[in-house]
Amino acid sequence: MSKNGFSLGLALAFTSLASTAASYAPDGRSNAMGNIGVATADYLVAPLYNPALLAVFHKSDDIGILLPALGVNAKDADSSLETITDLQDDAENLNMGSSQSDLNKMNQYLDDLEGNKPVSITAGVAFAVAIPSNNVSVSIYGRGYVEAIANVGVAENTGDNYIDVEARYRNTNVIVTGFAYTEFGVALAKKYTIYGESFSFGVTPKYQILQTYSDISNVDDFDLELENADTEVTAFNVDLGAVWIKNNYRVALAVKDVLAQEIKSTTPGLYTYEMNPQATLGLAYAEEYFTFGVDVDLTEQTRYVELEDNTQFVRVGVEVNAWHWAQLRAGFEHDLQDTMEDSLTAGIGISPFGTLNLDVAGSYGSDNQVGASASLSFTF
Repeated sequence: MSKNGFSLGLALAFTSLASTAASYAPDGRSNAMGNIGVATADYLVAPLYNPALLAVFHKSDDIGILLPALGVNAKDADSSLETITDLQDDAENLNMGSSQSDLNKMNQYLDDLEGNKPVSITAGVAFAVAIPSNNVSVSIYGRGYVEAIANVGVAENTGDNYIDVEARYRNTNVIVTGFAYTEFGVALAKKYTIYGESFSFGVTPKYQILQTYSDISNVDDFDLELENADTEVTAFNVDLGAVWIKNNYRVALAVKDVLAQEIKSTTPGLYTYEMNPQATLGLAYAEEYFTFGVDVDLTEQTRYVELEDNTQFVRVGVEVNAWHWAQLRAGFEHDLQDTMEDSLTAGIGISPFGTLNLDVAGSYGSDNQVGASASLSFTF
């Protein structure tokens, strides 16, 4: 048998300027804090979480630039990628003279792949330019991400001789289904005093591009890449947000993607990807050197209808700020739908002179569910 190679690559391409449609945001600060942000996000990344926070800023803030923010999450519950790699390595040297032990080992790899949960990888990017103001704060931003899901279809075991094992290997296929999402928007927010209480309200009209990708290949040629979208849908949508601020306490509500969207892949999986409205409640205590927050999804996020991979998170995060020069962050998130494993998150920030901000984060759910992100921003 020959091996054409196994490579894992995800490319994000946007003609101008890729967790899940309503909530996934590659932001090093919030990702480190358990992916909270509805009540705690900085004004520069407010459109990614809650547009109302765009109007919550310091008097010294005049303009902010986020360029870029990058992130990736991966879930491989049954270690399928590792098994495929081992399978291909052994298949490269298999021939008519192979020992029975080697043939049995090949069959065992294929048995191990049978019935495995799909492999899921998400990667994203974001940018923003924000101008806070006591009149109306404005942000121009874009974000995008791509999700790739791989399912292995293992051929029937008909025997343990070379001909049967080779036929089983050649007839084992991998179906890759991908979803790519891009949005560009203008977030607007303003503070109000109502009956002596401080409120901020925000709205984000935005343009969305939804794309699906499909591919089927023999396990020998498996290459997780997304090329040439088979379906594309464009739409206009809107996000809404509000936050009530009382001293150092905040209560916030964000509704992402008010208008539900749906896109169907054409081949080979015929999956339906849904983006339903996502409402999230945020609670926070935020002062100059310490922030603590909790985000609770009030609605489920459907995603792939046929895969039953709904998510609904409860998230907790904390940040300690060392004189605005360095930050330590940690968090935890739990999926009420049990699609994703519980994850611990952590990260650091470096912000010399309060102008250059570098934030990095990592998450760990298990050896088979990990993530990382980083963002670079400038505030003046």
